[in-house]
Amino acid sequence: MASRRGRFNPRAGFQRPQEEDPTGGVPQGIIKQARKSGVLNLSNRSLQAVPDTVWRINIDDPSEGKSLAMDAVDERWWEQTDLVKLILASNQLTEISPQISLLGALVTLDLHDNQLSSLPPSLGELQQLQRLNLSHNQLSEIPEEVCQLGHLLFFHVEHNNLRELPQGLSNFIHLEDLDLSHNKMSQLPEDIGSMKKLKALNASNNELTRLPWTMGSLKGLRTLDLTHNKLQELPSEIGYMSSLEQLYLRHNQLTELPVFKTTDSLKELHVGNNRIESLSLEFLQSIPGISVLDLRDNKISTLPEEITCLQKLQRLDLTNNNLSSLPFKLGTLANLKSLILEGNPLRSIRRDIINRGTMGLLKYLRSRIEEPAAGDAQNGSEQSASDPSSAMGASMVVSGKTLVYNDKKATSIPAHLWEPAKEKQVTSVNFSKNLLTQVPEHLILLSRTVVEVNLGSNRISSIPSDFKMMTSLSVLDLRNNSLSTLPAELETLQAMRELVISANRFSEIPPVIYSWTNMENLLVSDNQITEINVSGLLKLTKLSTLDLQNNDIRQVPPELGKMESLRSLQLGGNAFRNPRAAVLAKGTVALLQYLRDKIPT
Repeated sequence: MASRRGRFNPRAGFQRPQEEDPTGGVPQGIIKQARKSGVLNLSNRSLQAVPDTVWRINIDDPSEGKSLAMDAVDERWWEQTDLVKLILASNQLTEISPQISLLGALVTLDLHDNQLSSLPPSLGELQQLQRLNLSHNQLSEIPEEVCQLGHLLFFHVEHNNLRELPQGLSNFIHLEDLDLSHNKMSQLPEDIGSMKKLKALNASNNELTRLPWTMGSLKGLRTLDLTHNKLQELPSEIGYMSSLEQLYLRHNQLTELPVFKTTDSLKELHVGNNRIESLSLEFLQSIPGISVLDLRDNKISTLPEEITCLQKLQRLDLTNNNLSSLPFKLGTLANLKSLILEGNPLRSIRRDIINRGTMGLLKYLRSRIEEPAAGDAQNGSEQSASDPSSAMGASMVVSGKTLVYNDKKATSIPAHLWEPAKEKQVTSVNFSKNLLTQVPEHLILLSRTVVEVNLGSNRISSIPSDFKMMTSLSVLDLRNNSLSTLPAELETLQAMRELVISANRFSEIPPVIYSWTNMENLLVSDNQITEINVSGLLKLTKLSTLDLQNNDIRQVPPELGKMESLRSLQLGGNAFRNPRAAVLAKGTVALLQYLRDKIPT
């Protein structure tokens, strides 16, 4: 008997040869669903080419319509939706067909992370396009036709080989987010100033040697990143960006800083790793609203006393400069929470004073302002003040509206100090750097007036529930103790704006914190926290600073990127692998954007 393989097939001459799969390996079910939803996601499929079925999805009759029974009304293939979102990211595409113009209804086109070296001019026919992502490819130029996309809101071309941008950027009158980073551009076109609605511009990691003066016309710009370029100076017009909140100029060749002429909106200025030697009075007076000032790795030898005009300053980084002294009036910056001075040849301040941390150093500087000129009178005052049992000692400990009894190695607070503190309606209490094992019980006597309490660097292992009576409290420093939890009863502390619980034993951010909706600064570094409760943190809509460094966090939820109020997010020293260190080094804005891009859609 003949084998099955060798049998004669009498119908062989009537059969059509087997056709190639018109979907190019893309499951027909995905194409079918895209016709209904208007969204087609073909990312991460190792595609080397886009099948014609995708380009013609809006014009070809679906195959299911050819055999559809009239009673199958649930299919309704004739009511298909035009494709509005096409994601082809993370494939191996080397080109895009000119047929892309057939997708005239596209609003979003994502081609990032491919191997594209060119784009078809027909891309400019997608007149409805609002989001275009071409990042992480091999593009050396952008066709001028792309400038015809007048409705673009989002345009990313980072990590390519671009040396210049096409003429016609003035058509991007609606553009809000432009990322040109990690290319090879030596200059930006002058018509970039026409993008009146631009909110974020990232041109970092290029070869820029100058900026066009027209950038001063970017009145809506909030974030400008020019890190890692070759800028030696900035046009004075940059000072007219009236909405600018964050300016990143790190790793350039700047010798002086611009004067901001029309605004106090600037909140963060990062100019580390430049060649700045001094800070002019005019510059300092032009940034009264600044909260973060990064001047690390420059050549600053003197800090002018006029820096005290920056009353909203919270973080000042002067690492690796040439400072030998600090102005005493620096201690009067009431909102300064972080002063970083490593790598300076400071000679006028002892190392042990610097090691006390920001609060201790600022207190020392303030004390030098008030220091009597006569040496004998000074010695006498210190001797009396060292004895709180004396009348002068009590008056020095309870001075103005502050009660300061810190760095005494005390296991308790002298009882006779409480009554004078209550009479003077003390608002600030500092018991840090002692040997306290519990919160002083008489502290409750000051609950109506105290707004700031410092119990840092003690041996406190728990906070009593009656601490809930401190309803006026807005700043609480509990760093370097033995705490592992905070009582739920503290939800009454609705005035809380800043909490420091670094260097304790917390395995999670205490849940009660999520009820303090006025929180602005939360420092929780050097604990044992294993995960980030994003749903809780999102309740803190005013949170500006979040420090989670040196914990045991193994995963960073992408949803953390939704916290747009954050101005400083510190995550270094944890166990997670993503985001990588290179992403963390780009700063808070880039980190939040990175996380938002990872949120599943």
